[in-house]
Amino acid sequence: MRHITFTGLGIVIPVERALRKMRFAGFLTMLLLVAPGMQAQELAQQTPVVSPELAADNSVTFRIKAPDAAEVKLTGNWMPVAPDGQGGFAQQMVSLEKGGDGVWAATVPAMDPELYAYAFMVDGVRTLDPANKHIVRDGRFSTASVLYVPGEASDLYWAKKGPKGSVHEVWYESPTLGLTRRMFVYTPPGYAESNANYPVLYLLHGGGGDEEAWPTLGAAPNIIDNLINAGKAKPMLVVMTNGNPDQAAAFTVSPKLDTESQGAGGMANMLFEKSLVNDVIPYIEAHYQVATGKENRALTGLSMGGLQTMNTSFENPGMFDYIGVMSMGFADLSRFGINIDHSKREAQIKALGAADPDLYWIACGKDDFLYESVVTMREQLDALDFDYTYRESPGGHTWSNWRIYLSEFAPMLFK
Repeated sequence: MRHITFTGLGIVIPVERALRKMRFAGFLTMLLLVAPGMQAQELAQQTPVVSPELAADNSVTFRIKAPDAAEVKLTGNWMPVAPDGQGGFAQQMVSLEKGGDGVWAATVPAMDPELYAYAFMVDGVRTLDPANKHIVRDGRFSTASVLYVPGEASDLYWAKKGPKGSVHEVWYESPTLGLTRRMFVYTPPGYAESNANYPVLYLLHGGGGDEEAWPTLGAAPNIIDNLINAGKAKPMLVVMTNGNPDQAAAFTVSPKLDTESQGAGGMANMLFEKSLVNDVIPYIEAHYQVATGKENRALTGLSMGGLQTMNTSFENPGMFDYIGVMSMGFADLSRFGINIDHSKREAQIKALGAADPDLYWIACGKDDFLYESVVTMREQLDALDFDYTYRESPGGHTWSNWRIYLSEFAPMLFK
């Protein structure tokens, strides 16, 4: 067998093995020379899609790569809801245009500082933005991508410098509903070290939501933290419950129940209101450092939570000194399968007026599909000389409005 000696190294190996080593080394050299080019080509082919892209003028460009799609639209919670011509309601959408690279794009004109949720409709299929890692669960039925437009109006929605409160996941017994249920309880900065007793705000979500809505979509903990740290709101507890009486908790954690879900209509059957008064409030006042009495209790809710707020305060006129109704009025909700007994309304309004709450606050967007129900409500309150404060805003039935309402309602409390 022939051998090759590597001079100076004292290594002697067979020729065949040496040739194999030389061929392998040549292959490695070629690979090292070619690989950078291959990587560059691969990266060029995989240039990331930027979406959403916020411009200096607050216009926003949304993009998604879908080369095989026939149609792509953008849907967002800031877009108005209008009658669909079939007895229901539908949200308006923005159409995207397809580029030569298979990337669809649309630019939305200057957007107000806010926290928005959106998704794409790709050939009718709801699709999250693959380029955006910020995702939130938007109600009971879907998730959504999140867009934050910074500015003074949205400054409260994000954690800033200063002490922070805590959000506690609490499971409690509800004999009224026959369930062990979950709620979130926000305690203000310094609560754990304090011997003080704090007032309480009971904060209710809307139809399709659950106890996770206000802490996430509503940004309630950040809003309250920032208001307290700025000296604009009194330190308080905020109790965020599940307003669906047939649920133990959000469907993401709730055990499967034997009964079928009643959906949003179940929020109008008065069972939650009874549980709030008989189970939730007694639990909070027994387990937390809170001050009792109507002057230390506030109640507010949006949409169906606004209806529950009205029902609870009408049935228990001496329980809350601060009451806020967001995006709800004296509505005919029969189209949603909800029938409400309005026959006692006049007597209830008079009883609540006699209890003389410190604040009865109503807020609604001009484009809200329940706007006329608020007009009807105010007419009846005016006819009975009921004292209230009204806040009307642009926009519709959206979280953009409800975060603003909480930001304005909380500073009015417990003065």
